[in-house]
Formats: sequence, C-alpha cells, structure tokens
Amino acid sequence: MAELATTRVAPQWSAGEWLRTLPPAARFILQGDGDVRAAAGEAMGVTLSDEPCRARTNGGRAALWLGPDEQLLLGAASESQSLAGQLATALAGRPHSLVDVSHRQLALELSGRHATALLSVGCPLDLDLAQFPIGMCTRTLFAKAEIALWRTGDTRFRLEVWRSFADYVARTFVEASRDFAAD
Repeated sequence: MAELATTRVAPQWSAGEWLRTLPPAARFILQGDGDVRAAAGEAMGVTLSDEPCRARTNGGRAALWLGPDEQLLLGAASESQSLAGQLATALAGRPHSLVDVSHRQLALELSGRHATALLSVGCPLDLDLAQFPIGMCTRTLFAKAEIALWRTGDTRFRLEVWRSFADYVARTFVEASRDFAAD
C-alpha cells in the first residue's frame, strides 16, 4: 500500500515558492513506553524525545513527539521497507504498536516572511517564535483539517496532512495569501 504514495501525483497549487509539497516519505506511528522509544530510536539512529512537543532529527530521519507514548517517525520513502524491518526487529518482544501510515498523508512546507501569519488564519496556536520555537511540533487543526505541525526554521513549517485534506489545506493557504499579495 505504501507504494501508492510514491506513484500518485501530488496535488499542485499555484502558490509560488512559499508553499510546496515535499517529496514522499516513509511514515510510521509508534506507540509504546520508554523502552520501546529507546529501542526504536536506536534502530532509526534518532533519539526519540521525552520532552513534550519536540522533534528530533538525524540526517534524513526524524521523530516527532505527538503524545506521552506516541511518536511520528519519518524517513526517506526509498528506505520504507528497510526501516520497517529495522524497527520490527528492534521492537520484537516489546509491547508496542507500529503502523505504517506512509500512504495516508503527505507533507507540505510553508515558508517565508508571512508563514506564521498564514498559519494563524486557520490554526488556534500561538505561533510566535518565543512560544512555538524551532524544533517544536504538535498535532493540531488548520481550519477543519487535523495536521501535525513542525517548526523547522524561523519562518519555515512542515505540515503532515492526510491526503484527503491536502487540497483543502493548500487552497485555504492560497486564499489567505491574497491578503499579502501587495506586500
């Protein structure tokens, strides 16, 4: 099923450079205790965060804290099968849940000087850099769509969006951007 995510054409919008679809990725939802997180982190080469709402990265892999026992694990689409095998081996015998959600969602990157203002159109969080610093991530809403939001730079955000809502989210950004067109 994960192959579908790499063969489907991602939706396209005329949004300029500030909104783009990121390349396909391997995505897993991991649920488990500290022992499970440590084993998964070792297998991925990324120390999974125990600190709420923080992402950790190493190379092209990332782990986003979504809850006390839940992480979103990201890697390159090309390593989906090998990463699944590495995680399965590392987690064998440990009570956990590991679900491949690569086919379910895609990633959008929102960047530029208006990125925070555009997100604020549909996101109820305080996205000021002091309140939502680089490396912070959370599950939240944008308009009526659930997203995983990760600040990757001062004016750069990664949004993990269910495929069925991606067009809606992107078009909402495009509509909101009209307020900044003269800028």
